[in-house]
Amino acid sequence: MSIDIDDFLTTVAGAVAHLQVPVVDLIAVQTSDPYRILVATILSARTKDEVTALAADRLFRLAEDIAALSRLSEERIAKAIYPVGFYKSKARYLKQLPESLQSFNNIIPETIEELVTLPGVGRKTANLVRNVAFHKPAICVDTHVHRIMNIWEYVTTDSPLKTEMVLREKLPEHHWPNVNSLLVAFGQSICRPVSPQCDICPLAGKCPQRGVMPRKNMKKSSPADQKPYRFISWNVNGIRAVEQKGFAEMLLGFDADIIALQETKAQPDQLSPELKNILGYTSYWHSAERKGYSGVAFYSRIEPLAILTGLNEPEFDCEGRVLTLEFSSFYLINIYFPNSADGLKRLDFKLRFNDALLKFADDLRQKKTVVLCGDFNVAHKPIDLKNPAANVKNAGFTPEERAWMDGFVAAGFIDTFRIFNQEAEQYTWWSYRFNARAKNIGWRIDYFCVDAGSLEKVHDAAILKEVMGSDHCPVQLEYLP
Repeated sequence: MSIDIDDFLTTVAGAVAHLQVPVVDLIAVQTSDPYRILVATILSARTKDEVTALAADRLFRLAEDIAALSRLSEERIAKAIYPVGFYKSKARYLKQLPESLQSFNNIIPETIEELVTLPGVGRKTANLVRNVAFHKPAICVDTHVHRIMNIWEYVTTDSPLKTEMVLREKLPEHHWPNVNSLLVAFGQSICRPVSPQCDICPLAGKCPQRGVMPRKNMKKSSPADQKPYRFISWNVNGIRAVEQKGFAEMLLGFDADIIALQETKAQPDQLSPELKNILGYTSYWHSAERKGYSGVAFYSRIEPLAILTGLNEPEFDCEGRVLTLEFSSFYLINIYFPNSADGLKRLDFKLRFNDALLKFADDLRQKKTVVLCGDFNVAHKPIDLKNPAANVKNAGFTPEERAWMDGFVAAGFIDTFRIFNQEAEQYTWWSYRFNARAKNIGWRIDYFCVDAGSLEKVHDAAILKEVMGSDHCPVQLEYLP
């Protein structure tokens, strides 16, 4: 499908006209000083605009120019800009900036090639500074621009850099100055990376919706004075690997109250400060004793009453597979179930783990309601994988694993996704081989389950297939506390 890019961008401009101007654009209106625009742009990465604006104001009161910035210690800069995302790294970049600018006679350079040599400046930042500060032709491509241009099929690329290169050749130059601001606002409000609001989109009927599966509106009604919690569960297949793919930005994009992660593959001393301290969240970790293996974690906006680590079973707890948060009215259990492995050599171990987990959850629900989430490493029914007949003897679809899942459901635990969606080809994991994800040859092995006492609290459940970064995609639960 070929789209009219002028019509699309004009329509988007009308749809987001009422939204707040991005902070870097706002600073540009207030000043033409390239130094201030560069600093504000560095601060704005993976940070909400309101936080960036306050941090920039504090810093500029201390350092009105490059010379003044050079006199501040890294610790003083960090204190001034806190709590912007990755504030320690940004403080280090800003401390290094005056020395780096000596190569340019202490003047902010104008070209992309020169700007990207500065500490903390990538192509996105360089393009934004060139455009906003110097009013030179530049296309700032962040994850929103890259994602939405691919959804529209205006480009077919697999990275922001490739999107920028195609847009430089294809996008009319008069759109270059505004395309980033428009699509960031559009991506944050309507065409969101998680649960895009296609039903109210002004481009509905014209947008190709490449790679987007609009969620059906099947939500239960809730009391007017109650807002459901949003929970996310995601097997990230290595937290350090997904960190390099923009994990912090994705996490903030979820706008979730609690995010549960599985297969973190990291011990505490291997975690960067940026991973441990994402703005607005407290993190909790349970790692395997073996390095680079298993592990679970939570990021939570809500302070728990208690944190329960493991199952009190050394055989399983050494692998870092279960972490539980206790709240006033419910428990949330984050689980990374064992894989039965090739040749089913760990099937007996997995079934023992399954039984211990069921007993643990059953004991907790005697006290208050229970929500369980994670990678169960089993497709329960034939509808839950692409090729059931060919996988009956394979790990994750054996009769023994499926029989345990039957018993789990019979014990009163409910698969929340199937409350709302009975369709086939709804998967959460795809092999990295044979282009399986693009062909949707997958398995549904990631779940949110609740005990019967929680059923009325379940507001909605969904699979967030459009979120990339792992061989699994996240799953979501909206839950009334």
